[in-house]
Amino acid sequence: MKTSSALVGTLTTMIAALFAATAFGGDDKLSANGRYREALRSGEISIEGDHAAVTELILKRNLPIPYSYVAQLMATPNAFGSGPACVVCHASSNPETSYRGLDLSTCDGIKTGSTEAPARPIFVAGQDAKREILGRRLRNNRMPLGVSFDVDTSTDAIKAVEDWIKAGAVNDDNFKNHVLPLFNEEEVFGEGTPACAACHMSNEEPPSFHELNLTSYEGIMLGADSVAKGVDKATKVIIPGHPELSGVFQHLTEDRMPPGIDPSEDRDHPNTQILLAWVKQGAQCR
Repeated sequence: MKTSSALVGTLTTMIAALFAATAFGGDDKLSANGRYREALRSGEISIEGDHAAVTELILKRNLPIPYSYVAQLMATPNAFGSGPACVVCHASSNPETSYRGLDLSTCDGIKTGSTEAPARPIFVAGQDAKREILGRRLRNNRMPLGVSFDVDTSTDAIKAVEDWIKAGAVNDDNFKNHVLPLFNEEEVFGEGTPACAACHMSNEEPPSFHELNLTSYEGIMLGADSVAKGVDKATKVIIPGHPELSGVFQHLTEDRMPPGIDPSEDRDHPNTQILLAWVKQGAQCR
């Protein structure tokens, strides 16, 4: 992965600074630094690389993420994977100059979200943002995998899926004759792309990614990861009446950021995890 040398160094520097900032002395077991040293001595943690460092030292210990670091991420190229800095495209609330009127250059702008209709926040402060707009755009690849960033998302095929979901996602003749076949045909959602069912054909992985079966109504409505999580806790990919909340529609229409990022780029980049942790901690502007 092409990550700016500044950000690679910053990850390590941030981790060191977070622990060094806590005095080590006296009753050191009460300090963050003391707990860290004891965990190393006992073998509770073993750290190799940025991912492990972020997980063990920041996420598991819920260290407060300062907004100053989030601001740096938004202004740094390759912070979340190969691509331009977020603020290049999202630097003000003016939809004429900033895509979706989304201002990622300020804390208030990040928390406000997009201002162009339909105006909406990109996360809820204090909650897990993995499935919110922010998390999806940083983690979820557009489907079919590898489809070009600039492929139209208002095609008849995508509109048919959207209308079916809006109408309640029922197992009727429209679904059987006009919607289900879309998931089983090549190049329906992008030139040179495989059929959705080529990768999602059963509720077992392997061979089906995320145990998602798009070959039948029952499989689609069951959702993903039904074996790993259990049938009752399977991730629903269709929310009847709400295409904007349905994973299938989201994957067909939402591009992963930065724009044009290769699908092979790590979707759980350490900086992505840090940003989502900041949100879960309440998205504090200090």
